[in-house]
Amino acid sequence: MPHDRETSPRQTSPHGPDGYPGSESDYLSGLFSLRGRVALVTGGSSGIGYAIAEALGRAGADLVLVARRDGELARAVADLAAHNIRASAISADLADHDAVTRICTDAPAAFGDIDILVNNAANNIRRPMSDLTDDDYQQTIAINVTAPYRLGQHFGPRMIRRGWGRIINIGSQQSISAFNNSGAYGVSKAAIAGLTRSQAEAWSRHGVTSNTIIPGFVLTPLTEPAQAIPGLVDQLAARAMVKRNGLPADFAAAAVFLASPAAGYVTGQTLHVDGGFSVH
Repeated sequence: MPHDRETSPRQTSPHGPDGYPGSESDYLSGLFSLRGRVALVTGGSSGIGYAIAEALGRAGADLVLVARRDGELARAVADLAAHNIRASAISADLADHDAVTRICTDAPAAFGDIDILVNNAANNIRRPMSDLTDDDYQQTIAINVTAPYRLGQHFGPRMIRRGWGRIINIGSQQSISAFNNSGAYGVSKAAIAGLTRSQAEAWSRHGVTSNTIIPGFVLTPLTEPAQAIPGLVDQLAARAMVKRNGLPADFAAAAVFLASPAAGYVTGQTLHVDGGFSVH
């Protein structure tokens, strides 16, 4: 006779699922806990970056948030503290070469060496290709490609020396296809997917994985110009297989997974968290 859930041996046994010792929560903690890890999240004060930062923090990581605006950073740190998450902040413009150098120097000061690097910050200049200026292009590449590359070049080898590390790069639909005036933004996001593969090739054997998350259309401050175009939000929601646009919270579980011990065999991949947007 099947056991009732409340009296099932699986609930009362000293062994968890599949013979692992401890409870289900112990098993899940072993897979996904980030306790003792330190995560650096660029663009971590709002949107997808904040959602990822909060998720990593709730999984146990201490956080270093990087963004340009002091006020938004202060609010983010306070919001995280309300969840008992330890976080510090660095105000920096990733287009500034010296500012990126300062991040590399200052980030470990609060909680120690960086174990998890999330390259989320980006600009989103989406003028038609023929209207782009040299400054548009240079600024886009500096923020969206060069800064993630330099942060990886600094923290990746340090992760290697400790034998463990996670790099999560945030891509875009433009990483895989031209879409809605991709322009210089499309160039940069295609490069991010390539950066991920190069990092994975170089460092995975040393315990440092690198993966890209590909969002669909997400309702964040970064996409507010597109949201202002009449009818576009509904059109994009209709294209997604789940028939809605993304929200920052949709990326929490994917980020925790890729940052966790459970994802040690996952590297060089592009994980589409896009409601089926890219399948068409």
